[in-house]
Amino acid sequence: MTRMFRLLVPVALALLLAPVFPWSAQAFDTRAKAAYVMDVTTGTVLLARNADEPLPPASMSKLMTLYVTFEAIRDGRLSLDEHLPVSRHAMSYGGSTMFLDTTDRVRVEDLLRGIIVLSGNDACAVLAEALSPDGTEAGFARYMTQRAQQMGMTNSTFTNSNGWPAAGHRMSMRDLALLSRRIIEDFPEFYPMFAETEFAFDGRAPQNIQNRNPLLRLGIGADGLKTGHTQEAGYGLAGSAKQGERRVVFVISGLDSAQIRAEEAQAIVNWAFRQFVEKSILDAGTEVARADVWMGDVTSVGLTPAEDINTLLPVLGGDDLKAEVVYQGPVRAPIAKGDELGELVFAPEGLPETRVPLVAAQDVPRGGFMARLRTVSGLLLTRLKQGPEGAL
Repeated sequence: MTRMFRLLVPVALALLLAPVFPWSAQAFDTRAKAAYVMDVTTGTVLLARNADEPLPPASMSKLMTLYVTFEAIRDGRLSLDEHLPVSRHAMSYGGSTMFLDTTDRVRVEDLLRGIIVLSGNDACAVLAEALSPDGTEAGFARYMTQRAQQMGMTNSTFTNSNGWPAAGHRMSMRDLALLSRRIIEDFPEFYPMFAETEFAFDGRAPQNIQNRNPLLRLGIGADGLKTGHTQEAGYGLAGSAKQGERRVVFVISGLDSAQIRAEEAQAIVNWAFRQFVEKSILDAGTEVARADVWMGDVTSVGLTPAEDINTLLPVLGGDDLKAEVVYQGPVRAPIAKGDELGELVFAPEGLPETRVPLVAAQDVPRGGFMARLRTVSGLLLTRLKQGPEGAL
């Protein structure tokens, strides 16, 4: 029978950290209705507010259209120099546009900048129809939903390519942060476009050449990604900034004005970089606990992190960092060194919890007859001590 074990581990003893550091965090009191802030360098989640609630993402959902387009270019199904036609449907979109019409044939690279810098609803539709399995924007939206699920964005459903208000068009803040991180890491050749502050397409819309991201000109390391606004969604921003070796990705939504969005985004970036320091938690291979083994040639196996564990910890605070080791046990032999068996779970006060995989420190072969006999005998003795409730 398998049970969930929760082993309390005083991680502070294993951290090799100077004991003068107190680890408690002042949570960021965001005005956003939903928010998610993650330090990409260490994987530390700094803020999660309604992070898994599917919400209208407005133009922030254009990031998914861009990701799918980047994939198509990388795979050779589309080229930057290819010229695409503009349908009546694409031309019909209002809001933020490139002012395209059906006489245009537009370079893919211009369409990308039209989405990233100008937030062009029409540009999204042009790319959507070109890449759609059935040639329609609706078909492309269904494809985006399937691709998002494959990428782990389980709270995302798309009904169009650009975030135009529609029933059922939803994304969570965590999903948007995951998508933002994937764009940065998977497509470094395209990511610099997100830091461009202007794009004057064909000179036809001088009133719409500015990137709406309010952080790009502040000198705080901001280099992306996408703003969003509709009446239903409020004002939002999926953003990223890099200072030194650290990168932060954040998503906020549901704010009341563009000014408040700008203030909130800048405050989050400053808080994330100034109020936390990166610390080494555990070295790879350090044994933090032992898991009971079933039918093995030994009765337990060491649990270790497969990689060095670094995290962000608050500069100021109070209590020591504590952790739990969680695993399903006893673990049935045979076990191979490196098999993932459990997790180390820790959370500095005021921060969301972090979960790190733990793996087997060594091989555990299946035991011989005597080892199996000892295991069965031990189980029977345990059941007898438990009384009738533990009987087989």
